[in-house]
Amino acid sequence: MTGRSSPRLSLDPETTALVNVHWQRDIVTRDGAFGPFFANEVETRNVVKHAAQVLAVARDHGAMVVHARAAFRPGYPELIRNCALYEQVAASQCLQEGTPGAEIIPELTARADEPVVTHGRISAFQGTELDLMLRARGITHVLVTGVATNVTVEGTARDAVGLGYRTILVADACSAADHAAHEATLATFQLLGSTADSDELAPAFKRD
Repeated sequence: MTGRSSPRLSLDPETTALVNVHWQRDIVTRDGAFGPFFANEVETRNVVKHAAQVLAVARDHGAMVVHARAAFRPGYPELIRNCALYEQVAASQCLQEGTPGAEIIPELTARADEPVVTHGRISAFQGTELDLMLRARGITHVLVTGVATNVTVEGTARDAVGLGYRTILVADACSAADHAAHEATLATFQLLGSTADSDELAPAFKRD
């Protein structure tokens, strides 16, 4: 347990969406391009297991599920290399569209009826139709899982808050390069939204 979660978390599946961020081979697996940064925390904290639990709960209750992925065309014509992260993407030639590294891992792969948004910036909202998709479904609450907590997960969650959604980071279904960075993001996010652990979500969903 995080010790920071909302004591009375309540979710309506009709107005709640789960956004899974960057569960891709190049990012979260040990042999991926970013594996040296992220795989150890992902494995040590069983983050994939918790994220799969969250995904199963969302599906079981009929909540909207969206998958966000980073992918670029060969040669990276759409990649703006204005920071170390994007320089690393280009240098390692990772996350290229159509390659195994850009694929979502099997444990969290999208179903045919679940939208997948592809983006090339820090937030899954930037340059995508994610906000439009959520508004079209009447979504008011957004759950976020993924890697890295302090980069795209946080960027996506902050944009969700800015766009008017009540936003919850699922703490044990997110991870960063190290646990301190993960915890720092969770602590800061308390001013913007809330956090919960994966085992709190099933009882939080309202049933008819």
